[in-house]
Amino acid sequence: MEHLTPRLRRFACAAAALSITGMLATGCASAAGGAESTPSAADGAPVEILGKQIDVDDDARALLPDDIAETGSVTAATDAPYAPFEMFVEEGSDELTGVDVLLGQAIGAKLGITVDFAQQGFDGIIPALQAGNYDLAISAMTSSVERMDVLTFVDYSASGTGILTRAGNPDDIETYLDLCGKNVAVQTATSQAALVTDVWQAECEAKGLEPIALSEFPSDSDAQLAITAGKAQASLLTKPSAGYVAKTTNDGKTFMVVEDPEAPNGYDATLNGIGVLKDRADFAQAIQKALQSLMADGTYDAILAEFGVEGIGIDDATIDGAAS
Repeated sequence: MEHLTPRLRRFACAAAALSITGMLATGCASAAGGAESTPSAADGAPVEILGKQIDVDDDARALLPDDIAETGSVTAATDAPYAPFEMFVEEGSDELTGVDVLLGQAIGAKLGITVDFAQQGFDGIIPALQAGNYDLAISAMTSSVERMDVLTFVDYSASGTGILTRAGNPDDIETYLDLCGKNVAVQTATSQAALVTDVWQAECEAKGLEPIALSEFPSDSDAQLAITAGKAQASLLTKPSAGYVAKTTNDGKTFMVVEDPEAPNGYDATLNGIGVLKDRADFAQAIQKALQSLMADGTYDAILAEFGVEGIGIDDATIDGAAS
């Protein structure tokens, strides 16, 4: 895509074993189900993340809408697990960790507010924001132009679609065209599902190949189970997530990621953003200022490195960058 920074151009998926952090404390609940979230500097006190002290950025806080500054907290909708962006620290736990969770905590620390996280199915996040159930979305959401009809995005990373298949690649999948005629699993309402239906199916047809047999599932983990159950030859998800799953599942013995040299960042690489409703543009500006401050002081890079996904980093926090 155009306007990619040097860091975006050199993006490559690098998954690392998760180092669980024990910093999740504050509980939060919603109609969609509660999830433990991270404390922030609602009282103006500094917060420590990954051993780094984060102080309030006065310039960023000055941009906060009055109602949020007075309340001192916001609730972010997220759909966990979607490693390494949002996931539970261990099976059966309500505590969340991941790139999005730590980044949300850090942004809250810069703004002097608490950012709580609540579970919400991905396809219901935008309707839930419109219903007033949440204040923002932090859920590895693609900053698509279509979603900009409803949301303003503060862009914080970039990634494309990756292909996850069985270890050893017994189905000889080397590029996305090798998915034509095969069973492919995706999470419903994702950009991966749209990529298949809107683009890849036509390319299969143009080359005289059978269409992709696409199956949609409620969660990404369900799509991966379709592979192990023999119901799909591959699943589609963001490439950093695919790499993380391949590396950490069964010590790397169950899955592998297809590496297409023509798409080292993943297919159709796009920006990911923190979404707020369009009538809260002032809140988006505050988030942008806080995120830029995190980029400047090294916290942003430290969070990405904690989960082995430095390659998804971008050089500048933009607002609705995909529109340009």
